[in-house]
Amino acid sequence: MMITERNHSAAPVIFVLLGFSDYPEFQILLFLIFLVIYVITVMGNLGMIAIIAVNPKLHTPMYFFLKHLSFVDFCYSTIVTPKLLENLVAEDRAMSLPTCITQFFFATTCALIDPFMLAVMAYDRFVAICNPLLYIVIMSQKRCALLMAAAYSWGILFSLLFTYSLLVLSFCGTNIINNFICDYSGILSSSCSDKHFSELILFIVANFNMFSTLVVIISSYIFIFVTVMKMHSIRARCKAFSTCASHLIAVGMFYGTVLFLYCIPHAKSSWFTNKLGSVFYTVVIPMLNPLIYSLRNNEVKETFRKLLDTKRFSH
Repeated sequence: MMITERNHSAAPVIFVLLGFSDYPEFQILLFLIFLVIYVITVMGNLGMIAIIAVNPKLHTPMYFFLKHLSFVDFCYSTIVTPKLLENLVAEDRAMSLPTCITQFFFATTCALIDPFMLAVMAYDRFVAICNPLLYIVIMSQKRCALLMAAAYSWGILFSLLFTYSLLVLSFCGTNIINNFICDYSGILSSSCSDKHFSELILFIVANFNMFSTLVVIISSYIFIFVTVMKMHSIRARCKAFSTCASHLIAVGMFYGTVLFLYCIPHAKSSWFTNKLGSVFYTVVIPMLNPLIYSLRNNEVKETFRKLLDTKRFSH
C-alpha cells in the first residue's frame, strides 16, 4: 500500500506507449500486417494444441512439450499484440501504472518460460538420441509434468522478482515509453528514484536465465552430435538430425534475437532497431514456432490433412 500511495500521492502516474507513432503514414498498413500475424499465431498455436490432443500417436514427451510451447506462445502474443493493434488506431495511447505493470508481469512470465521450455526440449532430444532404450523410463509422464511445473514456476517466480523491483520505485506524472509494450527498460527509465537495485536485479536474473538455459541446450546438442557421428548408418544420422532440425531453428531464432537486442547500443539512433528486434521477439517468433514444427513434421501434417478431410466429409 505504501508503494501505491507514494506513486499516486501527487498525480496519477500515466505511461504513454509511443509504439510506431513516428510513422503515421504507415499506421493502417502496420495494423493490417500485425492483425494478419496475430490471426496466424492464434490459429497456428491453437491448431497445434488441437492436433496433438486428437492424435494418440502424438501423445509422447516431445509433443507434450511442444503443446505447452504453443500455449505459451499463444499467451505471449495475446498479451502483446492486441494492445499493439489498439495503439496503431487509437489516438490515446496512455496506460495507468497498474495496467502497465500487469502487462509487463504476464509478458515477462511468458518470455522467461520460453527459454526454459527450449532447454527442456533439448534435454528431451538428448535422451531420445543418446539413451533411446531408456527414453520411456527417463521421460516418464511424472518427470514431464515436473519439468513443465518447473518451467511455469521458473517464469512466475522471476517475473514476480522483476515486478517487485519495479514496484519499489517511485514514478511521477506522465511518462513516455518509446516502445509498443511496457518493457522493463522503458518503465525503469521513467522512474524518478534510485534505480541501482532494479538494474542489479535485471542484470543478474536476465543473464542467469539466458546463460543457464543456453548451457543446457549447447551441452545437450554436443552429446547429440557426438552420438550421431558414431552411427554407422547415414540414414540413421539423417533421421537423428532431422528430429532436431525444427528445435534448432527455433533455438536459433530465439537466442539470435535476444543476443541482437542485447548487443545493440542504447542510443537514440538504435530505437528503431530496438523496436524491430522487439517485434520479432514478441510477435513474429510466436507465429513462426508452430509453422516450423508443423511444416517439418509428417505426423502433424498427416493429422491436419485428416482433420480437413473429416470436416469436408461432414459438410
